[in-house]
Amino acid sequence: MEIVRSHRQLAAAGRGGGGGGGAGGLPTYRVAPELEVRLEEFELFAIDRLRVLKGIADGLSRGKRPEEMEKLVKELWKAHMRHHDPAETLNKDIISHFVLRLVYCRTEELRKWFLSMETTLFRYRFRLESPESQRMLMSEFQLPYKALPHLEFEAVKDKLSQVARTIGQSATVESVFFKVPFEEVPDLVASRRVFLSKGYAYVAMSQVVSLVVTQFRCNISKALVLTNRKWTAAIKEQEKDRLTPIVEALSNAYFGPDYSQPKDAVEISLKDIDQLAKTSFPLCMRHMLEKLRENHHLKHGGRMQFGLFLKGAGLKLEDALAFWRAEFSQKVGSERFDKEYAYSIRHNYGKEGKRTDYTPYSCQKIISATPGVGDHHGCPYRHFGEENLRAALNKMGISGHPLEDIMDKVKNRHYQLACTMTFEAAHGISCDTGINHPNQYFSESQKVLKAKNQAVQSQAMT
Repeated sequence: MEIVRSHRQLAAAGRGGGGGGGAGGLPTYRVAPELEVRLEEFELFAIDRLRVLKGIADGLSRGKRPEEMEKLVKELWKAHMRHHDPAETLNKDIISHFVLRLVYCRTEELRKWFLSMETTLFRYRFRLESPESQRMLMSEFQLPYKALPHLEFEAVKDKLSQVARTIGQSATVESVFFKVPFEEVPDLVASRRVFLSKGYAYVAMSQVVSLVVTQFRCNISKALVLTNRKWTAAIKEQEKDRLTPIVEALSNAYFGPDYSQPKDAVEISLKDIDQLAKTSFPLCMRHMLEKLRENHHLKHGGRMQFGLFLKGAGLKLEDALAFWRAEFSQKVGSERFDKEYAYSIRHNYGKEGKRTDYTPYSCQKIISATPGVGDHHGCPYRHFGEENLRAALNKMGISGHPLEDIMDKVKNRHYQLACTMTFEAAHGISCDTGINHPNQYFSESQKVLKAKNQAVQSQAMT
C-alpha cells in the first residue's frame, strides 16, 4: 500500500482537527489521520521514533540538565526522524506517533512509559518553536487563558520581579503573563518559578510550555486508554496475522529482547543462585535474596519482583518451585507452601489461570512501587534510607568517590543512573546504554564476567 495523501493535505487536515498537524510542523496528535501506509513504513517509522524516545529515556536516567536535554532532543530528531522526501517528514512524524500509540497502549506500564517520553519530547520540541508558533499552538489547544491586563500586571509587577531574581533570571519582567489555576502548572509551582496568589499562578510567556504540555499530556493519556479498548475489543484479533506480530515485536523493544523474553535466557540452576547474587544481581535483587534467606519468607510484592527476575535470569519452573519450597518450608511447612504459594509460582510461569507468560519487572515499575512495612521489594536507591543504602553499597565493595557520586544521583532522584553507576563501579567498565531493567543488569554483568574469564584463560595459555 502507498501513502495516498500529500504533505500539504495532511497538514491542512491536522490544523482542521484531523491529524493534529499543529503549528510550525509540531503536531498535536489529536485524531489519527486517514492514511494508507505500507507495512514496511509502518514498522520502520515506528522504530525510528522509538530510537528517539529511548534516547530521551537514557538522557533523563543520566540526569541531563534541561539545556542538555533540549540539545539531545534536537540531535535525536535530526538523526532519526528526517525523511528522504522533506515533504513527507510531517507524515512520518504523525504516522510513527500513532503506530507507537497502538504498540504502547496495551498495558499500564507501557502506557506510562510512552506518555512520559512523548510528553518530554513534545516539551522540548515546543521550546524550539518560534514565539508565533507557540501562540498558535496555545490557540490550537483551546487553552482558556488570556494575557494579564496591564493594570493587574502593574499591581503584581514587584512580586514577579522577586520571583525572577530568586530563579536567577533578569529582574526585567516580561509584559505578557497568564493567570491560571495553580494546579495546572504543578512543575512550575514545585520549582518555585511562579508567583502564587489566591490559588492562581502567574505564568510568563517564556514558561507557557507548562500549560501546553499539561493539556498535551491529558489528551494523550485519554487517547491511550481509548486505543487500548479498541485494541482489546477488535484490532488485536482482526489483525492477528498482519499488524499484531509487528506491534508485539515493537513493544518488546521497550525492555529489550534479552530481558522481556525469559524463554531466551541462559538456564541457571539452584546451586548457581548464591554465587550469581554476589557477582551479577542488581542491588534490589541482592537485598531480597538476603531477606529471604534471613526470614524464610517474602510478601507478595517481593515474591513477584524477585521470582520474575529469577525466571528472566533462566531459572526453570521446577527449580523455582524447589527454591521457594526450600525457604518457605522452614517457616510455614511444606504442606502449607504447596497449598498457598506453589500455585502463584506456576501462574507466573504461565502454567495456571489464563496461562499468561509473565515477564520480569522493569526498573520503572520497581521504582514506582510503594512498599509497606515488612516489604522488601522496590528500588533500594529510592526506598532505602541513606545509611542503609551506603551500607548495602559498601557490601558490594563500593566506597570512596564512586559511592559519593552514586549518593549524589540518589539525592537528585536519578535512581536508574545511580544503578548504572553502581554497575560501572562494581564491574570496572562503562555502561553507555544505562540500566533500565534488573535482568539487563544481570545479562550485562554475565557478559562482562565471561569476557574477563576468557581473557584470563587466553593469557594463561600464552
